[in-house]
Amino acid sequence: MHPTELIELMIVSGIFIVILFVSFVFKGKRRKFVQRLAIFFLFAFGIFYFARPYWIDNQIEKKIEYVQEHLEERYPEETWSYKKVPHREAGYKHLNPYYIGVIFEAEPEVEYQYFARNKDDIIQVGYSIKNALQSDLLHLE
Repeated sequence: MHPTELIELMIVSGIFIVILFVSFVFKGKRRKFVQRLAIFFLFAFGIFYFARPYWIDNQIEKKIEYVQEHLEERYPEETWSYKKVPHREAGYKHLNPYYIGVIFEAEPEVEYQYFARNKDDIIQVGYSIKNALQSDLLHLE
């Protein structure tokens, strides 16, 4: 389990316990209402926890489309491939899944990282070089 997930679970558990303790202050219908609120809170977090990876996948696909349009406009003669972070696999949780890796055919040794906030706000946030001897980068923005 990743530390971020552990922190999330601790926070949700703390809030759940506080809501349950508050329910013991009340009596009758109010107690039942607060206990139902606690169960609803737990249920809502469960849905959020299990639906979030699918939401991230959907957002990544949108961002790839934005980057695709940006690159077609900026480099019309080039071809490229994408590299996504496998955020569902162990060992990749520390990487930002919203960074889109682009490898141009003209520069197969360099992977450029792009981040798209929306269709009009796309920035190149970095690059990585496999061959340390390569110094001139053709697609550096």
